[in-house]
Amino acid sequence: MNFLATLKSFSQSRLSWAILLGFIVFFETCALFFQHVMELPPCVMCIYERVAMMGIAGAAIIGLIAPQNLIIRWIGLGAWGYSAYRGLELSLQHVDYQFNPSPFATCDLFVQFPDWAPLNQWAPWMFEAYGDCSKIVWQFLTLSMPQWLVVIFAANLVALAVIVVAQLAKSK
Repeated sequence: MNFLATLKSFSQSRLSWAILLGFIVFFETCALFFQHVMELPPCVMCIYERVAMMGIAGAAIIGLIAPQNLIIRWIGLGAWGYSAYRGLELSLQHVDYQFNPSPFATCDLFVQFPDWAPLNQWAPWMFEAYGDCSKIVWQFLTLSMPQWLVVIFAANLVALAVIVVAQLAKSK
């Protein structure tokens, strides 16, 4: 059996979607650790990036429902792709705020969620922003947090692309 067929078969298992969900839970736990233990204040862009990460978690949950069902699997893949792409856009914009500060290009002062989903009111401990988007408050291996998010969201898109190509392979 070739690699793509094996990967297609893997994408049809709950384990694959559980692993994706596990990664997102890990990243969200890290974000909450930075916020509540290390006391690093999240900014508006951080919160929006967090929501994009939650979108990937939602995609993983969709995939977990019925990974062998073609329609459910493709809905999960689509949601994963949309969320990862939006997260990449947001994190690239956040990096720009940090490394090219300008009074004409700044993030909002307050998060703006739709009236039907005021996440910052429902769970302020997770979705309320009080940091400055242009400040670099943490670095690891010379990369700031938004730069790491660029890596994470881009890696999600690469993994998704490989999984999508695998969907075109013939099953065993």
